[in-house]
Amino acid sequence: MQANDVRVLKSAAIPTFVVGVVAVLIAFLAAGGKGALGAAMGALLVGIFFSVSVVVVSYAARVSPQMMAIAAMVSYLVKVLAIMAVLSAFRDTTAWNTQAFAWSVVVCTLVWTGFEVRAFMKTKMLYVDPEAGVPGKGDA
Repeated sequence: MQANDVRVLKSAAIPTFVVGVVAVLIAFLAAGGKGALGAAMGALLVGIFFSVSVVVVSYAARVSPQMMAIAAMVSYLVKVLAIMAVLSAFRDTTAWNTQAFAWSVVVCTLVWTGFEVRAFMKTKMLYVDPEAGVPGKGDA
């Protein structure tokens, strides 16, 4: 993983973890132990899915820019399908409060996405290769 990718991952994961802890506390106060468990499961789901996406896209970026774009699209599709499968599998669960789970997923997703965008905007990445030669000029 490149240093920029690690920075982006940390920039999104840390605030999401903090918001997840707050969500667990609020859910505990509102719905007891099952609420806290639901919020924790939602925050954990978001953290795992988004972290895996960043790692996959980062790895693909080392291969080529085209692979990075494909990896981003495929990881998004896999994430959506996996979340649908998880929601379907636990649709009728009584192990945790499903509303706390859902709100935790929504809030943590918004926090992760917002801080990931913020991290990318603050990252100083070259979009032009300064060492690339100009065709027809010199040794390029």
